[in-house]
Amino acid sequence: MTPIHEPLSEEAASRLVQVAALSGSPFVIRGGGTRSLHGVPDGAEVLSARGLSGIVAYNPAEMTMTARAGTPLEVVEAALAEKRQMLAFEPNDLRGVLGASGIPTIGGVFATNASGPRRFVAGAARDSLLGLRFVNGRGEVVKAGGRVMKNVTGLDLVKLLAGSHGSLALLTEVTFRLLPVPETAVTIVVSDLNDAEAAAAMATAMSMSVEVSGAAHLPESVRGRFAGGALPQGAATVLRLEGLAASVAVRGEKLAAAMARFGAVSRLEVEGTRRLWREIRDGAPYADGTPRPLWRVSVAPVAGQQLVAALRLETGVDAFYDWQGGLVWLRMEADPEAALLRRYVKAVGGGHATLLRARPEVLAATQAFQPQTEAVTALQARVKAAFDPHNLFRMSGGAIAQ
Repeated sequence: MTPIHEPLSEEAASRLVQVAALSGSPFVIRGGGTRSLHGVPDGAEVLSARGLSGIVAYNPAEMTMTARAGTPLEVVEAALAEKRQMLAFEPNDLRGVLGASGIPTIGGVFATNASGPRRFVAGAARDSLLGLRFVNGRGEVVKAGGRVMKNVTGLDLVKLLAGSHGSLALLTEVTFRLLPVPETAVTIVVSDLNDAEAAAAMATAMSMSVEVSGAAHLPESVRGRFAGGALPQGAATVLRLEGLAASVAVRGEKLAAAMARFGAVSRLEVEGTRRLWREIRDGAPYADGTPRPLWRVSVAPVAGQQLVAALRLETGVDAFYDWQGGLVWLRMEADPEAALLRRYVKAVGGGHATLLRARPEVLAATQAFQPQTEAVTALQARVKAAFDPHNLFRMSGGAIAQ
């Protein structure tokens, strides 16, 4: 059985790493274990942040919070809900698609740069991160950034650690900015568009001054698995508007009128909207209990449908699109086809393809994260050496995810 260490303080975590540096025993860093793409490499032990829990400071007036890395995400969100505030980047919950148990932690959210549908207008998780504390590979406790936006000390270091998947340091504390919860939200639904027509409709919506905060296309193959089947027949192109009720009403009418030239228009009100976008955020159609290979692919918005069209000529795939078409949730019907997928990602202008799920033996043989150029790989090696000179912090699945 793999040993699991759960230090209850930053100092205890520091001592564990210092001892490991002397012995050369490597660690895999975990929060709630809900976003781990692979198992623990042979010979490694688990260093868990779950014991480092609790909200350190919350200033609703400044819209900032500081929490220890092992704090359950649900605890953070419950505290924010009391003050009608939220995390702007809508962190996704991958337990359904990964078949994982456990409780997501706020440190895990930032360590994996977990970001949902609002990312393309509000930024990723790393864009909300103001400061952090961490234990590096020497066992040193380091602080970077601060608790207010005007404090930029160490800000680049903060951005670097977000998305590093625990391969550089153990996060012990994070400080992040917040946004008010919108008073209401609606979704304008345009029905029965093909992927190319949907791309054009979403581009038109994004060019308007209506402040769309979510833009996704759900082909007919997945449409019935969203919103309890409440979406009209045919593929659904969905556009979210949020804000004050009076403003949303006016903007909704303007957007619906503009979308009418693309197809039949309907709308979901606030409760249906919240359910739909949670399901889009979490890749709900593919939380099917199977090990069929599942990818998240990030490309330019206009390239998503081109990528899927090219793949369909050579292999069996199912897909839907978020981030105005720039994020493709892509499920392969048989093998991951990593080489084929990444060849087409390059052909449509480049991007990132991350393998979230497959059979264990397939995961072990497939590089989960996008291969980097030689120059980027060399830079990553220098960064790794600076943070973790003894190579204590391990991450299976390939290069650092960005």
